[in-house]
Parts: sequence; C-alpha cells; structure tokens
Amino acid sequence: MEECPSFLGGQLSVRDIVILGTSSQQPTRNRNHGAYLVRWNDEGLLFDPGEGTQRQFIFADIAPPTVTRIFVSHFHGDHCLGVGSMLMRLNLDKVKHPIHCYYPASGKKNFRALRYGCLYHENIEVIEHPVRRPGIVHEDDHFCIEADFLEHGVDNIGWRITEPDRIKFDKDKLQAKGIFGPAIKDLMKDGKIIVQGQEIKLEDVSWVRKGDTFSYVVDTRPCPQAIALAKGAKVLICESTYLEEHKDLAEKHMHLTAKEAALIAKKAGVRMLILTHFSARYLDNTLFEQEARTIFPNTFAADDLMRFPFPIE
Repeated sequence: MEECPSFLGGQLSVRDIVILGTSSQQPTRNRNHGAYLVRWNDEGLLFDPGEGTQRQFIFADIAPPTVTRIFVSHFHGDHCLGVGSMLMRLNLDKVKHPIHCYYPASGKKNFRALRYGCLYHENIEVIEHPVRRPGIVHEDDHFCIEADFLEHGVDNIGWRITEPDRIKFDKDKLQAKGIFGPAIKDLMKDGKIIVQGQEIKLEDVSWVRKGDTFSYVVDTRPCPQAIALAKGAKVLICESTYLEEHKDLAEKHMHLTAKEAALIAKKAGVRMLILTHFSARYLDNTLFEQEARTIFPNTFAADDLMRFPFPIE
C-alpha cells in the first residue's frame, strides 16, 4: 500500500537520504563538512550538521523547516559547527513544530554554546535530549531512537532509529470478504467486524510490515557497539576516514578504514552501506567504495548532495 502524501514545512513529504557533506575534519574544494538528512515518516532527521550545512540545504533545494530532529554524535567541530546556524535558520523561518535535539549529556555546555552563540530573538521550541546512558532515549508513534557510545576517545554516540511495525491490508482479501470504505476503519479500530453474518478478523485480511531501521555510526574504532547499532538495518551510514593502506592513522586517530566499515556492515547484516567522512588527503571517493566492496558488495561511497531512496526495498 502506498503511503499517503502529506506536507511538512510547505513541501510534499518524501522518503530519502540526502548527503549534504562528506568531509572529515576540514572541508575541501569538493566536500563540505559532513551532514546527513533523512526524510522519513513526514519528518526530517538531521545528523551531525557541520560548518556550512545551512548553505548545503540551498544547493540541495530543500527547505530547512523540513528538519524536525537534530542528532549530534559528539562535539568535535566537523560534527556540530552547523548546529547553531541551523537553529537560527529554523528560528528565522518561524517553524511551528518543535525541534528535538539529541546529543551526549557530557557536552551539554557545548550544545548550549552552539545554541546561544549569537544574539537572536528565540521563537522556536527546542527540546533537548541529553543522552547519559545506552539504550532507548526516545520513543513515540514515529520512531524508536536508540543510542550507544562508540570508541573515539570522547563521548561519541551512534544512533539506531526504527519505525513502528505497520498493519498493511491485502486488497484482494478485502474485496473477497466484501469489506470496503468505512468498514476498513471499523476493522482497524475493533480488530474484527461482522460481514453478512460472518466474523472477519483483522489478521484475516492484513499483514504486519516490520518497521525499517536506519543506523548511523561515525568516528569510532571497530567495536561491538557499532555492530549492535547496525544489526539488520536497511541502511547504515558509516565513516571510513582512511583507506586500509593508512590503517595506522585510523588506529592513531580512532577512526575506521573502508575495509573495517565493510566488516561492520557484513557482521551486522545490513542491506546497504553508505561510506562517508573522508580524509582530505584523498581526492577520489571511489577508492573507498572499491576497497569496501571486496568485503560488502552493496556499498556506496557518498558524494556531497547525493540522494539515496529510503527505505530501500
């Protein structure tokens, strides 16, 4: 069954992943600081907005009010310097929906500094979710949000986001049972209805679609937490700062190589791996893709402003 279109921030709701930036540490001529937007279930989930993210929205032709939640993995500059400007832009646009912000609790002073780094009249509702321990940090009728701490030398969070299971109707079975229009709503509400003297249960004409999972793992060494966060995800966005030939640098700076990211994806059984967070020493992103595909074939090295369908089928 197709999802019904709706509007958020004045735009027709879509479902995709937009790569707004792919650079680690410093932007380059061709790569902005990292930032990742997931448009899903009528919301916009923005991960680690680095410097220049607001401008990347312009190049992507996406209205910033699409954003409903902001996730900060940690407070190294390339993962958070765009937080303040994004909040100011949403404030300028006078968005009516609340903006939920998730970040490591130990960085609360950093978040507040980013949020109030300059003068402006605040007219948006920002709801802060400082994360102190692993596990479910927020759950509502749109998403279950889980977090765990990765291995990067500072408090750094990976995210796992799952939508609820949904009831999907089998159109042929509904027609065969003579169930149409308002009767479908009654069936959803009560779990059963009577049609021509016959009791029809919800499970007789429907099936359960398991909710999709999106995972985000950046700035870490290989660790069990990364695999657990990515377990069975439809899509994993994962850092691959270095190629295997520079594994010594990955170990020194507590990052991943493309090969190590691919091993995480393989062990976790994800459907698709998107690599990002590339060191400025590399000019060709496809080298990361080639290295990772020897381990995990369904790998894509992201470029700035690249889009991926989500959920993938």
